[in-house]
Amino acid sequence: MTGAAACLAGFEGITVVIHGSSGCYYYPATLLHAPLHGTFIMENEVIFGSEQRLNEVLDELVQTGNKIAVVMTCVPAILGEDIRSMLDGRDVILVDSPGFSGDVEEGYNKALLVLEPSVDPDREGINIDGACLLDPFSCGNVREIIRLLGNASVPAGTVFSLGQAESVRHATPFTVGTNRDFCGGAGEYLGGTLGFDETGATFSRISSVYPDADPGPVFTEIEREEERIVRACDKFLRRFDPPHTAIFSGCSYAAFAADTLTKYLDADILYVGTRNKPCSGPYPVAHVQGLSEVRQCIRQHNPDLVIGSSFERAVDSRPAFVGITPPLRGVVRLAPHALAGITGTLSFIEEVLNACMDKKT
Repeated sequence: MTGAAACLAGFEGITVVIHGSSGCYYYPATLLHAPLHGTFIMENEVIFGSEQRLNEVLDELVQTGNKIAVVMTCVPAILGEDIRSMLDGRDVILVDSPGFSGDVEEGYNKALLVLEPSVDPDREGINIDGACLLDPFSCGNVREIIRLLGNASVPAGTVFSLGQAESVRHATPFTVGTNRDFCGGAGEYLGGTLGFDETGATFSRISSVYPDADPGPVFTEIEREEERIVRACDKFLRRFDPPHTAIFSGCSYAAFAADTLTKYLDADILYVGTRNKPCSGPYPVAHVQGLSEVRQCIRQHNPDLVIGSSFERAVDSRPAFVGITPPLRGVVRLAPHALAGITGTLSFIEEVLNACMDKKT
């Protein structure tokens, strides 16, 4: 449910209604920081049906002029109400995505498919895929990739899932990604942008399919900024041992963190716990779905650096900590931080070095 709401709420021109209880509304509302609406169904709607309450909310929102999207939650799904017949005659997007039907990535992809993304062969530019409001780096990632595309003289196309809703059906023929856990937009996928190597390879492919592209400035910036990272990490390693690290995140970000820390800090990756399907790689990887598993892993491996969310930080406050996955409680985030592209790698290494030095000094 939260994944579907995150996908739809990212687009301008769509008003999202969470059809369910107050808890079903407040959970995504606190994580997504987006304007959501709810039906807040109570016991009497559970007993006598929620049609009247749903239509009351839709009648209030129709005046906004936006397309309305109704996201189904567990209670109406369990009740077996025919929501489509309730919405008969209304121009409403319906996404059937109760929590028991899958994880956040599945809900995101289901909502995106309902919007029917398609390619406009005459439109120029490169689409940006993988932006999801649940991801605390989504806005920063998009800004960074737009910046890099601009440096390569390539316009940006449709952003999945940020920007104008009508652009979904007018995507360009080619797409690059920022977070593979949230993908499924239109266009031929040219590659990701997590880490210098992946970003460079993707811009090489862009130049092969986009004749007017000039990726030279991007390659020059990668070379320059990588030298800065190597110098900073070498200086750290002259004073401290490589960090013994446990990583908890979605597959895409977890793989990026593990590869980056190994390459530049010679880190010992003790464990990678993924919230979705396990990623492949030369590290111990497992699908972790509960806080008890996280607690057991941290106690067993005793890392001195933990990459993850507020859940992992709450389990043990002794290791250095860097947050890359939601929820990230107890911190103020106003600026659009990136994890993708050149700036994203710089920011990640910067946070890791500062966190580790803070614990060791």
